[in-house]
Amino acid sequence: MINPMTKKPNKNKVEQGTNEEAPAIHVAPSPHISDSVFTTRKMMVDVLIALLPLVFMSIYIFEFYAVKQLVICLASCLGAEALFVKIRHKSFTLTDFSAVVTAIILALSLPGTAPWYVGVIASVVAISIGKIIFGGLGMNIFNPAMVGRAFVMISFASVMGAAAYTDAGAVVDAITQATPMDAFKQTGVTGSISHLFWGLTNGSLGETSAIAALIGGLYLCIRRTASWEIPAGIFTAVFLIAGAADVSGAFSGHLVLHHLFGGALLFGAFFIATDPVTSPLTSKGKFIFGIGTGLFIMLFRLFSGYPEGVMFAVLLMNAVTPLINRWTIPRPLGEV
Repeated sequence: MINPMTKKPNKNKVEQGTNEEAPAIHVAPSPHISDSVFTTRKMMVDVLIALLPLVFMSIYIFEFYAVKQLVICLASCLGAEALFVKIRHKSFTLTDFSAVVTAIILALSLPGTAPWYVGVIASVVAISIGKIIFGGLGMNIFNPAMVGRAFVMISFASVMGAAAYTDAGAVVDAITQATPMDAFKQTGVTGSISHLFWGLTNGSLGETSAIAALIGGLYLCIRRTASWEIPAGIFTAVFLIAGAADVSGAFSGHLVLHHLFGGALLFGAFFIATDPVTSPLTSKGKFIFGIGTGLFIMLFRLFSGYPEGVMFAVLLMNAVTPLINRWTIPRPLGEV
């Protein structure tokens, strides 16, 4: 028995042979009250629900090519997760759906005509190098899906170009037709805004339909699974930079809409950049993260030979997330 005044064992109680035990006191950092309903699995289910419009639209536009890519990435990511978790002798993690989310996002970031081995390699790299090597979910520095996508983009650049599709979904030509971002880079001509909005364009599976990305993204923000500050920062940077280029180039507003609706901007802003593990913790830090991501996207699109930029922009900002967290530590009340 502990004497509360002296914090030493009470000799009288010890000598009497009492079985009374001292109360266990556990000291831990806040928060001490948590919402047991808001779990990792619940968050992943929300993301999967938000991805449904993009999945349905990709199947509608690209038909069998979308189904093939989704199945390949799902099977590969789940298999890689089970294998590497078993090798590390960790508890079974497939039930939290994090590998499923990685697989769907990865598949939607790939062109439908990419060979089967591209999806397999990207999935294995995403799970192993992007996630497991750091210690598993919650400890990875970079977005796993983008790590896998970047690996195959660099390693298999010749087969990563999106083949061309008609509005009905048939493959026309894998060489002569270009994505909206490629077409603008090559010719300086913006694509049809209505086609960009509805998704009747060429590109990776999840980047063609702006309306599908908006529906899913707004659902995530309303559910508070995704932080609205990140897409808001991205849109602000893109609007300002594209607006300046629009005014100087006399595009009559088409350039701003082209950059907002075209390519993987909306898909990346809502589903990739908002990854809670690889993005900052504070509201101010999230907005800074979004501004930086949007800035890099526009730099890549306007001045580099790579006209998309979302993937590399997110990975670059993932690298500086710890620094942003340090910059934006909230000050305690009353601090001088």
